[in-house]
Amino acid sequence: MPTSSTPTSASPSTPVPPASPGRETAPAPAPRAPLVTERLLLRPVRAGDVSAVTRLWTDPQVRRHLGGPVAEQVVRIRQRRVVGAPGVHAVERAADGVLLGLVTVEPEARDGETEVSYQFLPEHWGRGYAREAVAAVLDATLRDTPSVVALTQEANGPSRRLLGAVGMTHVSSFVEYEAHQVLYRRRR
Repeated sequence: MPTSSTPTSASPSTPVPPASPGRETAPAPAPRAPLVTERLLLRPVRAGDVSAVTRLWTDPQVRRHLGGPVAEQVVRIRQRRVVGAPGVHAVERAADGVLLGLVTVEPEARDGETEVSYQFLPEHWGRGYAREAVAAVLDATLRDTPSVVALTQEANGPSRRLLGAVGMTHVSSFVEYEAHQVLYRRRR
């Protein structure tokens, strides 16, 4: 259940830290404490997650409201940069360690406001995992920032319901990326 609709941009799905001059990948960030919910562990992306994360970028169902599957060359760049990327939370089911999706937080992403986005593999939709993960990330993020926004296509009913369920409010509608979009916000 993605929340944005950029055809090939890295930011709504997974930020891609800028590469240092002469380097293929950005340096690994300092370790951060995982978030734990009743059923989930939200932690930095690990090398072993790259295959499942790649599915998030290439699966037509996941990418339906995100402009379609990401181009192969962009996927290769993202694969090199996603492990340990700041703000990218791998969502793992605590009971069995299965990777369910990603929740990403990008400070100052949209008009200076922090943006949250998420993507989950289709086989895990409809079980409340995304709601649980996004709520945990929002609560943690709002400790350090006054507001968080999320963007989704107007046609993405499940994503809009999720954003309402985690306390976000619809604040504007507009056309971007050749699709009708809605912006939600939650304040501290």
